Amino acid sequence: MYSENIVVGAGTEYPLKGLILLPDDLSKPVPAVVMVHGSGPSNMDEKVMKLTPFKDLAEGLAEHGIASLRYDKRTFVHGRRMMKNKCLTVKEETIDDALLAVRMLKRDPRIDHDRIYILGHSMGAMLAPRIDAEGADVRGLIMMAGTPYRLEEIVLRQLRQAGRGRSILSAIVRLEYRIYRKRFRGLYQMSDEEAKRKKFAGNLSLYYFKEMGAKTAADYLRESKKPVLILQGGKDFQVLADRDFRKFRKLLAGRENTRFKLYPELNHCFVKGIYNDILKASREYSVEQHIPEEVIGEIAGFVFATSPPNALQ
Repeated sequence: MYSENIVVGAGTEYPLKGLILLPDDLSKPVPAVVMVHGSGPSNMDEKVMKLTPFKDLAEGLAEHGIASLRYDKRTFVHGRRMMKNKCLTVKEETIDDALLAVRMLKRDPRIDHDRIYILGHSMGAMLAPRIDAEGADVRGLIMMAGTPYRLEEIVLRQLRQAGRGRSILSAIVRLEYRIYRKRFRGLYQMSDEEAKRKKFAGNLSLYYFKEMGAKTAADYLRESKKPVLILQGGKDFQVLADRDFRKFRKLLAGRENTRFKLYPELNHCFVKGIYNDILKASREYSVEQHIPEEVIGEIAGFVFATSPPNALQ
């Protein structure tokens, strides 16, 4: 495989270092994925303590003949400047850069422009259908640990989970849950200006949630005919198989070109689950592990199965 350093958004206000990883065989244009991060600041490997999901996926997919483009998230590189934006939304945080990355691949003669996919993880999976609808126009979507629920619903759920213990920290989390539940109440009845004035935490306003929640991932998918692969870990304690994955299957039942795959033993980062407990997330993610071939092979199989017929000649 061959790696090439690139800059997403070169010449813009927010340039981001990135990496294109190419398979060995470039005798003809190859399919490619653009990787879209989950919530929070993250580097191009989507590093979480000892885990590097995007690096694992990129290297594994290259072995299958699929290129990838990954890059540092804007809030990872330009976080201080971003937080000065009092009306920050996921458009500035994530979507704009993903669109730039897709356009970069569409200009690359080594890439088959009819076989570019968005691979989103966690919040990146939630946003993948919107990124496609807002101009990426890719061949298909790979959604890992995504949810059809709104972001604020997931935030409150995770606070409930983390507040169930008996420690002082759990008591603080329970207080935060009550505060944020009250803060989110009536969010979609607020005017945009009111939501922009009200703060969630730090400099982040409630408008961030209102703007994103106006249309869920499932809403976008039901308006699209693009092939979609939805992957979920059974031991994911951040996005839940028995709630989020199950609801995706219910909402998208009968939708053509949608595949669902559950990995009972894997967690949110698609490595082996250890504790199955959000209160032990730091301990779990401190153990070095790598995404198994069964996940990478499933993604590669989806890419080749949904390629245009003439692409396989």
